[in-house]
Amino acid sequence: MFNFDLVEILSRLLFRIPAIVLSLSVHEFSHAFSAYKLGDNTAKNMGRLTLNPIRHLDPIGFLCLCFVNFGWAKPVPVNSYAFRSVDEKTGMLLTALAGPMSNIVLCFLSVGFLVLRPSRLLYASYWFRTFLNYMVWINASLAFFNLIPVPPLDGSKILFGMLPDRLYAYSHILEQYGFIFLTILLVGRIPEMILGPLSSGLVSGFAWFFELFV
Repeated sequence: MFNFDLVEILSRLLFRIPAIVLSLSVHEFSHAFSAYKLGDNTAKNMGRLTLNPIRHLDPIGFLCLCFVNFGWAKPVPVNSYAFRSVDEKTGMLLTALAGPMSNIVLCFLSVGFLVLRPSRLLYASYWFRTFLNYMVWINASLAFFNLIPVPPLDGSKILFGMLPDRLYAYSHILEQYGFIFLTILLVGRIPEMILGPLSSGLVSGFAWFFELFV
C-alpha cells in the first residue's frame, strides 16, 4: 500500500509540477509585461520581463503549492509613479489584473484543447491529456484565489484601483495588515469553499463554449 501511494503521489507530481511552473511563470510575466507597457521599467530592469521560471519561482512558495495547494511566487516589483500613460490607481489596477487574466486565458486554451482535440496524435498522449487537466484546474484556482480582495493578493489592488481617491489613500494602511486577514481566511478554509464552485463554473462555461464547435 505504501509503495502504491508513493508511486501515485510521484505520478501526480510529474504532471502537476510542469503545470504549476508554467502557470506561475505566465502569471508573473503578465504583471511585468503590463507594468512595462504602461511605462514602468522596474520589472524589466530586474530581469522579470521573461517566461524563465527561475526568475519568478520562490522555492518555499513553489514547494508549498506542490504539496499543500497553497503557495506563492516572487512578487513582481512595480513603481506606480513611473506609469506614463495612466494614473497611479489605474496603472496598479491593470497591472494587478494582468496576472489573474493570464491564468484565465491559459485555462480557456487548455479546455479548448481538451474539448476540440485539434491534434489527435498529440491528444492521444496520456501525458498531454493529464497535463492539460492540471492546467485547467490550477489556472482556474490561481485566477480566483488571486482575485480575492485581500492584500497582498491581486484582488486587493484591483479593488483599491476602483475606490474613490479619498478612500484610496487608506489602501496603504490596509496592506500592512493584509497577511493577518489572509491567514484568518486560510485557517478558516474560506478560499476552499469559494474557489471550488467558481472554478467549476468557469471550466463548465468554457467547455460549453467549445462544445458548440464540436
